[in-house]
Amino acid sequence: MVRVGVIGGGSWGSALAILLNNNGHQVHMWLRDKRQVDLIRESGENKKYLPNVKMPEEIKVSYDIEEVIYKKDLLVLAVPSHGVRQVLEENKRLFNKDQILVNVAKGIENETLYRVSQIVEEILPENPYAVLSGPSHAEEVALNMPTTVVSASVEKKIAEYVQDVFMSPSFRVYTNPDVIGVELGGALKNVIALGAGISDGLGYGDNTKAALMTRGMIEIARLGERMGGNIITFAGLAGIGDLIVTCTSMHSRNRRAGILIGKGMEIGDVIKSIGMVVEGIKTTRSAYELATRYNIDMPITEEIYGVLYNNKDVKSSVVNLMLRDKKHEMEDIIKRILK
Repeated sequence: MVRVGVIGGGSWGSALAILLNNNGHQVHMWLRDKRQVDLIRESGENKKYLPNVKMPEEIKVSYDIEEVIYKKDLLVLAVPSHGVRQVLEENKRLFNKDQILVNVAKGIENETLYRVSQIVEEILPENPYAVLSGPSHAEEVALNMPTTVVSASVEKKIAEYVQDVFMSPSFRVYTNPDVIGVELGGALKNVIALGAGISDGLGYGDNTKAALMTRGMIEIARLGERMGGNIITFAGLAGIGDLIVTCTSMHSRNRRAGILIGKGMEIGDVIKSIGMVVEGIKTTRSAYELATRYNIDMPITEEIYGVLYNNKDVKSSVVNLMLRDKKHEMEDIIKRILK
């Protein structure tokens, strides 16, 4: 039995709390909102984020983060990526350096362009770190539907420890040493999922979505490799696997947000309508700035950035993508051969 603290009680944090409890671990989950804690205690459900799913009575729920962190072996960072820094800085004194931190958020900080591992390294440099990522909707994990993910850490023993803690008959975990690639794959696919949703909202078909997903994966891998990720990671669960599920499912907040944008809804109204964090909106800004910093050609990301932040017309963005200069599909490979 492992003592686990889940920091963040949204849909994903709640689903993982249920999974870990079912695996026989002692689970304590933190939510910032006292009203939400009271509602969960009263109803036995996290009705706001994970409705119609029973929360086991063994899971302790608290709005006191000190209680949740105290004497835990492993802490799951399940707050949105843009909230990780604040939570860690405000509670830095509560962490023990031996506690393993497992990040499950998927995003890139706007101000610093840091991945979550870089934020953790800055604030809690002595703590062992892993990221858990892959095609995994909370709604399905909570119902024990077969799911497969990746545990990535620079320390092999930490990746394997996390694998052991989370693995179950319905939740298969592979290990991977490529933290950079796994984090970037998980974050950047949300940008492409917005694009896939916009395509749906415009009424376009499967051909369009297939093109967006395929060429979007090229962009993700292109930037990811330049930033130090392993190109093979983007062909795996944290890359193409996560991209597929996020671009095609109505469980995906990013896709649903994209659909509303494609139908002409204003961004502020889209966020209100979804009612939960849409990581891809903030990540689009970070991805655009990273592409500029590393001089990487990311035309889909550039057009989505224009739609979100420069009020660009969505249909004209599609035309821009279709009428770009003629290229070889394997252009990156051709350039390498000719070097």
